[in-house]
Amino acid sequence: MSLTEKQISDLIQMRHALHRQPDLSGDEAGTAASIVSYLQAFEPDGLICDLGGAGVAAIFDSGRAGKTVMVRCELDGLPIQEIGSLPYSSTIPGRGHQCGHDGHMAIVLGVAAMLRNKRPATGRTILLFQPAEETGKGAKAVICDPRYATLNPDFVLALHNLPGYDKHQIILKSGQVNCASRGMRIKLTGRTAHASMPQTGVSPALAMATMIRDLAALSNAKTMNQEFRLVTIVHAHLGEKAFGVAPAHAETWATLRTVTDEKMQQLARDAEAFCQKNANEHGLTLDIAYDDIFNACQNDDGLIAQYRQSAGDLGYRVLNLVEPMRFSEDFGEYATAQNGSTASAMFFLGAGPDHPALHNPDYDFPDALIRSGANMFYATINRLLT
Repeated sequence: MSLTEKQISDLIQMRHALHRQPDLSGDEAGTAASIVSYLQAFEPDGLICDLGGAGVAAIFDSGRAGKTVMVRCELDGLPIQEIGSLPYSSTIPGRGHQCGHDGHMAIVLGVAAMLRNKRPATGRTILLFQPAEETGKGAKAVICDPRYATLNPDFVLALHNLPGYDKHQIILKSGQVNCASRGMRIKLTGRTAHASMPQTGVSPALAMATMIRDLAALSNAKTMNQEFRLVTIVHAHLGEKAFGVAPAHAETWATLRTVTDEKMQQLARDAEAFCQKNANEHGLTLDIAYDDIFNACQNDDGLIAQYRQSAGDLGYRVLNLVEPMRFSEDFGEYATAQNGSTASAMFFLGAGPDHPALHNPDYDFPDALIRSGANMFYATINRLLT
């Protein structure tokens, strides 16, 4: 079965409404309420709200014993100011859906419409709208919610749109699929002084400048192999905006990225050792904290084979990736839940070779992908539950 033109039109309208009102990670109550309202029209057999925060899980039960397939999408937007003149542009300054999570939600709502018309032969399908993907906290929070044990999926499916590839192309990667990453917050503390007598204080300015240069030099990003590591400086702040005061405080944020979790531990140790040496040389106090922690993600080979078969049945072209994606995902956490008994895999859906990149201020999810994404999920669900 496939979605009707009327259903596609309705899903596009839903997507545009979600696009206008983006919520940031950990604060998705408004988006979640909209999703609950949309889902009720598709008559799920059960609905769990506030899962792991603002998460929403819709349960479609065949009424016959069998496996449980969960399809996961994301609720959150980004702290990015959208540019352009879309008729449905974000109405909230400094917030936007520049990763396409509004489109992912529309795709999964499309799956809900298909399930309403015809459920699989056996088992259950759960549609999960997950909070806080962008910070790496959402999947863990959902899994830690006691109600997640009642869902207990055997398979977890997900997708992400991918600019730079032909529209509707299905991009697959077996095994390692997303890098590990984490945000590193480095605080240096000295002592203020009058700007005319900086020698009477302890300024972190030189240490901060040296740290920014040398942390980036820890990168080894020319080749995407097991030794790949990337340090990206994303934020820096020094002192106060006062010409008469030599600063006492400096803060630098860096994103660390590696292919494996083991290499991440080594990169973090190397970065910490450098920061400590630098602080000691300049007589500064050092404080390091981590946030937005993502483990490396693995795709289940069996589910990748199912995706490949679904794409072939639907007539979509398949591209097999050799290297994992540089960006990170918290989707892999589901494979570690329930004592590792869950198989999970994400496929990528081409958004167009010339489409603006993810997190660019002019990015917008292509509405044409709603049908192909929903078709892929529905076909794979039925393969797993037949």
